[in-house]
Amino acid sequence: MSYNGFSDFRSDTVTRPTPEMRKAMYEAEVGDDVFADDPTINKLEEIAAEKVGKEAALFVPSGTMGNTIAMVLCSGEGKEVIMEDKCHILNFEAGNISRIAKALPRALPSERGEIPIPLIRENIHMALRDHMPQTRAITLENTHNTWGGAVLKPSYLKQVWDLSREYNLHMHLDGARVFNAATALGKDVKEITRYFDSLMFCLSKALCAPIGSILAGSKEFIKEARIVRKYLGGGMRQAGIVAAAGIIAIQKMTLRLHEDHRRVKALAEKIADIEAIAIDHEHIETNFLMVQLKTMDSSTFLQKLEEKKVLALPFNKSLVRIVTHNDIDDEDVERAALAIRSVCS
Repeated sequence: MSYNGFSDFRSDTVTRPTPEMRKAMYEAEVGDDVFADDPTINKLEEIAAEKVGKEAALFVPSGTMGNTIAMVLCSGEGKEVIMEDKCHILNFEAGNISRIAKALPRALPSERGEIPIPLIRENIHMALRDHMPQTRAITLENTHNTWGGAVLKPSYLKQVWDLSREYNLHMHLDGARVFNAATALGKDVKEITRYFDSLMFCLSKALCAPIGSILAGSKEFIKEARIVRKYLGGGMRQAGIVAAAGIIAIQKMTLRLHEDHRRVKALAEKIADIEAIAIDHEHIETNFLMVQLKTMDSSTFLQKLEEKKVLALPFNKSLVRIVTHNDIDDEDVERAALAIRSVCS
């Protein structure tokens, strides 16, 4: 299913809207969403809230904006948010946790995204308030991008949730790819989202919508979130045009993610014997394949792959990320396997 002759494994954000999405966007009934009278946006938000088991939801232009709004509302100026040290909010969202939310990240190490419970507990600051910033929230990422699409298990989430209730802390989920996590676990997504006061998930990552993310939580939380979205410049007018694709993303595209997971494992198997690379097969959980290079740097490797019409993403000088998605089919997987084998020979 190559596009312009390339098999594009850089990210699941490169997907194009499906024909069904394009038709729905063309036919969408619209209004002015700033006045809350765009019927397609309203429908999307109702469907999204129900899907993840929350009272209300808000359509936002991007996952970064959704997470930023959550940080504004759950933290406070000079307050701390506990988060994992490799998480997206801290490392890939332009410093908004401090730039906009004016909060302080308490970044803690983890094992594949799961911060040890004792470590979280000892970093919850409630005393010495004249000297130390008070802890207000905990945020987790599921699936975890930097850890190669790692899935946080519900049993772990419950432990963090119980700890957050003990200290009256807000729990937020960066769930950009939370439906991949649910698919990998074979569980309803609500078995994950139940352990969070708020969450963000993307419609344009893995789910093929061209634009947008969802922020979900209580009715009061979303009421305040709408105000923050406005002053961040996220209020849109006839946004139902893109919301129409978001509805299909939630209702249909979440049901096919197992195909992406199967294909990434198939690719890993096809290149497993190549001595010039290393793959951690045990930890291929969703639609990410992390390839460790032994004999060349990422830039050289990716340049050679591109010459063979295969695209991937560098994570550092020796690590490459390969991501499957709706616009990758079995022929693309075969092409990538042959290209990698040729480059490494």
